[in-house]
Amino acid sequence: MELLLYTRPNCPLCDDAKQLLHLLQDDFSFTWQEVNIEENDALHEQFCIMIPVIVHNGDILQQGNVDYIELEEAITARL
Repeated sequence: MELLLYTRPNCPLCDDAKQLLHLLQDDFSFTWQEVNIEENDALHEQFCIMIPVIVHNGDILQQGNVDYIELEEAITARL
């Protein structure tokens, strides 16, 4: 399973989301790719006030203040 993490530089919530993803990788088999929304005008417009955003197959799993338990449940449901 591959996730996308939409972020931007100097975003403390994004840093928290990255840490949670690293922690969850200890228990679940998935990869994730970080996408800087400031490098793409369309993504910046779409996700500007929502970041960080964690997406799997086009579905938003979490956004904003990412919660470990909710993200764990969302990943478990998709494995």
